[in-house]
Amino acid sequence: MAFPSAPYDDDDNNGSGGLLARESVGDNAPALSISEISALLKRTVEDRFGFVRVRGELSGVKRAASGHLYLCLKDENARLDGVMWRGGVQRLNFRPEDGVEVIATGKLTTYPGRSNYQIVIERMEIAGEGALLALLAKLKARLEGEGLFDPARKKALPFLPRTIGVVTSPTGAVIRDILHRLSDRFPSRVVVWPVLVQGQGAAAQVANAVRGFSAIQPGGPVPRPDLVIVARGGGSIEDLWSFNEEEVVRAVADCTIPIISAVGHETDTTLCDFAADLRAPTPSAAAELAVPVQAELAAFVADLNARQRRALARQLAQAKERLEARSQRLPQPQALLQGQAQRVDDLGERLRRALIHRTEIAGSLLARHAGALRPALLSARVTRERERLDARRLRPEVLLQRIEHARGNVEALDRLRRSLDPKAPLQRGYVLVTGSDGHVVRTRDDAASRSALRLEFADGTLDVSTGATLPTSTPASRPAPKPRPAARPEGQQELF
Repeated sequence: MAFPSAPYDDDDNNGSGGLLARESVGDNAPALSISEISALLKRTVEDRFGFVRVRGELSGVKRAASGHLYLCLKDENARLDGVMWRGGVQRLNFRPEDGVEVIATGKLTTYPGRSNYQIVIERMEIAGEGALLALLAKLKARLEGEGLFDPARKKALPFLPRTIGVVTSPTGAVIRDILHRLSDRFPSRVVVWPVLVQGQGAAAQVANAVRGFSAIQPGGPVPRPDLVIVARGGGSIEDLWSFNEEEVVRAVADCTIPIISAVGHETDTTLCDFAADLRAPTPSAAAELAVPVQAELAAFVADLNARQRRALARQLAQAKERLEARSQRLPQPQALLQGQAQRVDDLGERLRRALIHRTEIAGSLLARHAGALRPALLSARVTRERERLDARRLRPEVLLQRIEHARGNVEALDRLRRSLDPKAPLQRGYVLVTGSDGHVVRTRDDAASRSALRLEFADGTLDVSTGATLPTSTPASRPAPKPRPAARPEGQQELF
């Protein structure tokens, strides 16, 4: 609907004539309803501003239960209400917050319910690297305040992981670099969880992959990784922004498996690096940090083996030297047997003389009893006598056996002596209590009846007072002292 127009003159009376003219013309125009005028304004604004791109600071950001996002764009002089429907919100690669400077693309429209105009945002991005850095610093401070970057949360990496999980793009050069580096250093089993590393939905996929690796149970069809690597190649801050998203940072911080963050080049830093247990400057460096060099490990084990052999050889050589030194101090078997050998020789000589004497007697008897003495009988008797002589010889092995038996008896007696030593328990913390007369106090009543006691410890004695008052007694009532044992003659040993 168009407003009728008529010429008027507003020069007279400072425009008052024009006002009268309008009033006179307006009296003939039909009256518009509020809805009609609102619809006219809405169509006019949408036709004129069907596509706009505005820059401003977010304020009053609120996300409704329906998923729609309501906000306000402002600068130092004006403000503009805005709305972004749920589909557009899901495509955002950052989390809108108050104070973030953005560039919003959409169309202007009016909202008749409140008689104001607003922008319906189709796309929204952070305005410039400075704004991104400011948003990053704000998010980092908030997550750091929650303790997500606390060093106490960091887990130690396994020395030699059997299975390594990698969260990265399956088609990029990153996964090839990681596999190549692992193959060169220490071939390991690698499980790749393919994700987007840039663009819409990348943050959600990375967070789901980290949580998925953490949820794998041991013994299942998919092996549970001993170590997880989150990797991406280099890029701008916008390209790496998915790894600054809060859901990725929280997933990395809550991962129950040790995790290495290898996002970007050496100079790139993301919030994922702070939440991970270890940051690697590059994906290749992450592979180097994950496993040791197999050749170096084999050389280290070989060196340990050589050191072990040298230590065993040195111990054997020292034991051999000690054995030789002790064997030199042992008496020679010949010296131990000299007396017995001399006795055997003496007995042999006596036997020889006895045989000669008996032979002479036998010769005389032979003449008288030639029939009773036969050579076979004499040979048998000589054999018996030789066996008796051999039985009397003291062989070296028998002597060594007797010495070993005597040594066992001496050691048994020494152990008995140490077990019966009344002062041996003092080394274990016991105390020997005696009276001033030197007698051992064995009962409590005996100790209570004495005014002074002597406590003997392992490292000395201590005189103590019991505080008891001895009863007055006559010399006749005091028990007679025990008679001292008579002095032993010089050279006599005590039995106990």
